[in-house]
Amino acid sequence: MTQTILVLTEEALTLPDLRNLRTLQGEEPAEVVVLIPEDRNESVLGEFFRHLSLLEVGEAFRSLSPDDRRDDEAAARGALEQSLQLLRGESFTARGRTTKGNPVDALVQEAAGSGAAQAVVITRPHAMADTFHTDWANKAQDKLGIAVLHLYSGSGFIGDS
Repeated sequence: MTQTILVLTEEALTLPDLRNLRTLQGEEPAEVVVLIPEDRNESVLGEFFRHLSLLEVGEAFRSLSPDDRRDDEAAARGALEQSLQLLRGESFTARGRTTKGNPVDALVQEAAGSGAAQAVVITRPHAMADTFHTDWANKAQDKLGIAVLHLYSGSGFIGDS
């Protein structure tokens, strides 16, 4: 029987991310379902403060721009296609979609429909959200009845969820 691993990510998956997923897959074949949000409404404020903390004042205010959010939709579709190609190229069975609205709600909805055994949230570190446990992984853990692992993109580092 094929297991399902849900992946919620904010950007295209990388080879290190696939190595982590292969470890989670174990001996049983798994179908990987990738969800990438088209908008960043959930993290606009976090991005704003992240840029400010790095003294990137101009970039902080540009992250609030509606034009920047429209670019996010195209970037999400491109990241999804890139992720699916990478997964299939590494012999994973994979499908996915971009989401609108709250990404955690989309993950919960997909979990209910797929019978997934586990979920993985792959993000860049977000100081504010990670510190105050308001990141996607913590929110998903509160809403899902399955294991949720938080990994930092491109690494083997595990977030605190």
